[in-house]
Amino acid sequence: MKHGIYYSYWEKEWSAKFGPYVEKVARLGFDIIEVAAHHINEYSDADLAIIRQTAKDNNIILTAGIGPSKTRNLSSPDSAVRQAGRAFFEQTLTNVAKLDIKTIGGALHSYWPVDYSKPVDKEGDRARGVEGIHDIADFASDLGINLCIEVLNRFENHVVNTAAEGVAFVKDVGKPNVKVMLDTFHMNIEEDSFGEAIRTAGPLLGHFHTGESNRRVPGKGRIPWHEVGLALRDIKYTGAVVMEPFVKTGGTIGSDIRVWRDLSEGADEAKMDEDAKNALAFSRFVLGG
Repeated sequence: MKHGIYYSYWEKEWSAKFGPYVEKVARLGFDIIEVAAHHINEYSDADLAIIRQTAKDNNIILTAGIGPSKTRNLSSPDSAVRQAGRAFFEQTLTNVAKLDIKTIGGALHSYWPVDYSKPVDKEGDRARGVEGIHDIADFASDLGINLCIEVLNRFENHVVNTAAEGVAFVKDVGKPNVKVMLDTFHMNIEEDSFGEAIRTAGPLLGHFHTGESNRRVPGKGRIPWHEVGLALRDIKYTGAVVMEPFVKTGGTIGSDIRVWRDLSEGADEAKMDEDAKNALAFSRFVLGG
């Protein structure tokens, strides 16, 4: 397993530049930095080339995450929105590939966070989502990119909420570069068993996020990490394990993630770094066995 961290741990805005964090995560001992692809199309080719080279120089792998906006929703009943979603993904995946990113995960099949002020159509959204992912899968494959469908809790999305639903969705898409993505934060809400959920995903598990039930770094809460690690080893998972903590209030990140209190306990950047480094050591030990 390779271990990483989502750069937004240190930021308040999804649009924050991620380039400066490559060297930081390398110094902290991580193998991977995960970046937000929301605004990657605003980067110049020169910007992307510099970041790619910096990652190479620091032996850092880049992965990407995204929750498309409602206007770029591949599962929308509005065909114009679905077309806009496909165009957005083609542009985004093209730029993601310029960073040598091989994995992008998130609510690719839908949008995030879902607007529950109006009724939802789970069956229809699922069918359109399967079709939408199927339609962009070959484009992604030609770029060497895996699409990882994130299993999200009921409060953030309605289409795929459990590992079993994720597996069924991916099997219906039927493309080898379309995988399941699990996240311990969401699993804590939806799954009866962490271990069984991971084993259900099995060989289809393409990406894995970690975090405590309150979104602190691993090791500061009550997730059954030994159970998680045993299951990952049982399925012989060798992919990325990326911690995705969100501990600071404010900005679009704090608002979208619903961070209404300072979960860092007043940490400055140095303490945030220390917490991340300690969580990395904890994760390597408990998940790697």
